[in-house]
This record gives sequence, C-alpha cells and structure tokens, in this order.
Amino acid sequence: MLDKILGKKDKDKKDAPDLRKDGKKSDSNIGGRLKGMVSKATEKSKGKVSGKDEGKPPSGEKTPRPMPKPRPKPRSTPKDKPTLKPPLKKQPQKKRGPLGSITGGAGFGKRVPDDDQRTLVGAAVFGIIIVVLFSAIYYFMILAPYQESMAAAKQTKITEVDTYFKGPLALDPRKTSILAEIDGGTTPEMVLAVDVLGPATSAWREYQAQQIGSKKDPYNRVMITYEASGQKNMIMKISEAKKIVNEADAAVLSNLVIETPDTVAVPIIISRLQAAGGLVNVGDSVDVYLSTTNATTTAATNATNASNATNQTASTSESDTSMPNISGATVLAILRAKDSGAVDASLTQSQQIAIMTKENEMVNERTQTAKTDVEELLKAASSRTWNEAQVSSLLKSYGWRLSDFERASNIGDLDIKYMVVLEVPRENALFLMQNSQGVQLTVPTQDAPQWMVKELKRIYGAG
Repeated sequence: MLDKILGKKDKDKKDAPDLRKDGKKSDSNIGGRLKGMVSKATEKSKGKVSGKDEGKPPSGEKTPRPMPKPRPKPRSTPKDKPTLKPPLKKQPQKKRGPLGSITGGAGFGKRVPDDDQRTLVGAAVFGIIIVVLFSAIYYFMILAPYQESMAAAKQTKITEVDTYFKGPLALDPRKTSILAEIDGGTTPEMVLAVDVLGPATSAWREYQAQQIGSKKDPYNRVMITYEASGQKNMIMKISEAKKIVNEADAAVLSNLVIETPDTVAVPIIISRLQAAGGLVNVGDSVDVYLSTTNATTTAATNATNASNATNQTASTSESDTSMPNISGATVLAILRAKDSGAVDASLTQSQQIAIMTKENEMVNERTQTAKTDVEELLKAASSRTWNEAQVSSLLKSYGWRLSDFERASNIGDLDIKYMVVLEVPRENALFLMQNSQGVQLTVPTQDAPQWMVKELKRIYGAG
C-alpha cells in the first residue's frame, strides 16, 4: 500500500530493504552470525577508544539505504474542468504573392488550391480591367466633353464681361457680382444664361449721363467719339446726346467717349456739287467725306511732306466707306459767288379790264421792270446810304432763296462756287484744309433741313 502511495514500481521493491525484518536477512549459518556479532563488538570497543570511527558501519557489512522521503501527492482535478493543453508550435508561414491577401482569406485560413487561386486572380484582374475600361469610356465620352463645354461657356461669358466692363467700369462692383455668378454655374446652359448686357447697359448709362453733365461746353454741346470702327467725332446738343445714351446698349456705350468740344472754324471754297447742291444753310449739320480719287492723288503729291501724317491717317480711316471722315460739322456761314448777284429781270403783268359799251372794249395792261445789282445794293446798305433795315429785310438769305427757287424750278447755275465756313474738331482742321478740293458735304436725312423734311413728307407721306 505504501508503495502504491509513493509511486514505487516493482523493480524498486527489489532494491528496497524489508522494514519488517529490520534490514536483516535470515542467515542459516550460525557461525557466521556469531562472527558478525563479535566483529560488531570489536568495532564498538575500538570506536570508544579512538573516537574517530564513530558512525561507520563495519567493513564487512553493507550499509543500509536510507528511507526515501515521501513525494507530494499530485492534486486531483475535477472531472468537469478541462485541462489546458500546451500551446502548439506555429508552423512557418510561406511567403505570399501580391494577391495572397485575396486567396489567403478563402477558407478561413485554409490553403486554397492552385486552380482556385488562379481563378480568383483571373477574376480580380478581369474586374480591374472592366472598371478601368468603363472609367475611360465615361471620362472620354461624357466627363471630358462636359468639362470642355463648361470651360468654353465660362470663357465666353468672361470675355463678354471684359468686353463690356472696361475702361472706367473695369472695377465696377456689378462686374465682380457677374463673375461670381458665372463661376457658380453648374451647367453650361446655366452659365450662358447669365445676363451680362443688362447690368452693363445700366452701368454705362449712369456713367455716360454723368459725363454729359460734366463735359458740356458754354453752348450746351458735347463731342462724342465713337471708337468701335474708326474714330468718328460728333458735335451735338445735350438733348441729342442724352437721347443716344438712353437708347443705346452697352455694346455701343462702352465704345463712346464723351468730351468737351474743342473746335475751330475752317473756310473752304468748293463747287456747287461739293456743297450739297448749294442747299445747305447756316446752322445745318453736314458730314464730310473724302473722295477716293482725290485722296490717292493728294497722298502721292504730299508724300515727302512731314505734315502729311494727318492726311494719311484720314485717308486710311476712309477704308470703311460707310463712315464719314468728319461727322456732324456745323455750317457757320455760306457765301455764293459774285456772278449770281446780278439781277436783270423784266416782269410784265397784264390786267384786262373789260368795259362793256355799245361801241368797243377797252383793255388795260401793266408792265413791271426790275434791274438790280445785289453787290452794289449791299455796298450801299453798308455805307448807310440806304435804309439798312429795309435792305436787310429785302436781301436776307438771298443766296439761299435763290438756290431754293432754282431747286423748285429745276433750273440753276451749276458752275457756281461756294465758300462754306465749317466748324470742325481741331484735330480735323488740317485734314480739311489739305483736302478741300476733294471733300464732299452731305446732309444726313435724320437731321435734315426744313426743305428736305417737307420734300420727304411730300414723297413718303406724313404718316
């Protein structure tokens, strides 16, 4: 029982001494037993005498083995509590490829067969190719054209803004607001729908109205320079300038420059044909054109003249034949040549008065003869020999009335020369003087004299 408790095996029992016999073996030899007893006694007596060999067994007898210490009893564990197994050693992992994370996840850590792994890799590559292909198709077929149209629409509107909001209105707050609205557009249609012309027109009308009030001259006139297609100076009344500003939009107003008139009076001698048929009067507004033939001849003649630069500039500007070289020149005076001042006329008026008698009829006739030299009459009036007021009333606008009668009768002297005094901007004076033989005065129908208005209404009707 003790052996079982101590965990001894059978072979250990053979070597262990028998405790029940006190470690003594049975010896059948009596002489041997006596001999042993004698030897023990002898050894004890020697030990007492010497005191050195105490505790040693006699040489002839085996030393008994000491009793082994009891081992601790192992603790018993309950049957319902599982015992912990020692941790297993981790197997060294194999190196995975770039798609190892995809294939390694299959089977929850289990190794995927090679055929299945190739299938998964092929499916992944095919899926990536499909995604890239559809992305490229979407970009080149939908996204890129949309971005191009959006960029083109924004650039168009920004160019329009820069065209209208320029010069003095380059920093106008309305320009910043419109640019922000254009930048915030999400579709090309929304961007193109941004109104630029309306706000620009309002801004330019306000600005040009202020310019009219500040640039007028003592005669309530302003000079408008139109810079869109060549320079065109127009001198006009304030009322006419305001009408233009209120009716025009930003496309016109952004190219208008309103200035204070700086004019000079230039006299020129021209033929009746050049003087608009002699049917212009003081105060009329005329446009001045330069005939191409004369402009070419003048430019060739004065090619070596340093002052011809202005003439060449005017000739170059006539490339646009629809635009006059000088617009809105005012006729300050017009003088008819002396040859038309001699009047020698005989007018006979017959008046028949019938007197009924038995014998006969009496007829009475009256004849009126007039012979006048207008120049001599003017000299007499100037010397105060005659009544100045009476002569002035008789000869007022004599040249104009003569030309008007000639127009009405369709008969007139076509070889008459006229001296016309024109008010033009100072910068156009040299051009007019150098090209006086080739200029042509025209009367604009929109600002026509009274006789022309009557004729136009008679031809086309008042309504």
